[in-house]
Amino acid sequence: MPDLAYAAARAVAPVVHAHLSHHLEQAVQRGEQNLASLPPVDTLAAMIDVAFWTSLRREEGYLPRISLAAVRPEETPHPLHFDQPLRLDATALTRVAPAVERPGVHLSVAESSDGLTVWGISRTIPKYTCVVEVAQPGLIVVKHHRGDELTKYANLAVLQGDRIRIVDEQASTQPDCPPLLSSLLGFDSPGAWVGSMGVLVQLAVSMRAHGRGGLLLVVPAGTGGWRDSIVHPMLYAVNPPFGELTSRSLPEQAFEGSLVAAQTIPMSREELVRTVDAVAGLTAVDGWPDGIEP
Repeated sequence: MPDLAYAAARAVAPVVHAHLSHHLEQAVQRGEQNLASLPPVDTLAAMIDVAFWTSLRREEGYLPRISLAAVRPEETPHPLHFDQPLRLDATALTRVAPAVERPGVHLSVAESSDGLTVWGISRTIPKYTCVVEVAQPGLIVVKHHRGDELTKYANLAVLQGDRIRIVDEQASTQPDCPPLLSSLLGFDSPGAWVGSMGVLVQLAVSMRAHGRGGLLLVVPAGTGGWRDSIVHPMLYAVNPPFGELTSRSLPEQAFEGSLVAAQTIPMSREELVRTVDAVAGLTAVDGWPDGIEP
């Protein structure tokens, strides 16, 4: 493995490689198609290393937000090729970061005659493609694609400075693991992310995007005991309950008194995104009444 300045990259890469190798092998046995190739451990380590150092830089005062995908040009449809591939270093990635800030746009990394390079930009990547994302300065998330455009990626590891957290995919098999958490951690159940679980996660992601904090509370439908733990009055409570997301919500649960079971309403992806963002926007409002401190 190359001499990397970020020691955590060297520690995490073999774990990520073993995870991808295991799931790719199982996917091949199941006869699945459109699978990613398995990058070497050195490639994974180099991607994590450069992502970390890029996260600490600035370009004209802006924080770089990049997503690196280990994907070859022939593995993605309609790739955007750079005329001159970029070196896999923090300086080059910081300069090109504004081009790939939007979700689902990845700087694509592959081996070439000149070593590891960023050959271009990809928007559609195969299942189990390893993605390294810069979330915040010094905060790196390593994940893999689940193979469906509507599903959230599966997080494999989170690195913050010298702190490393590996996501335990076996946690959902423990007897005391709540059903909701089992669904959220289900590495081998991508279909669940298209329905109710997908809406919960997309709502949480949309809440995080506004950067003002917020809490997603999941409670049993038809009960009010949870209100005892909420400071009153709730200045921005929704009444009557908002039901547009019902077709994507959990059948017996609701979102903090705002969503309850109602009729099923088919939604396009664009409609779902707009509706999720509308609900998540309420969590950006400071709900503390005047004179009451949290």
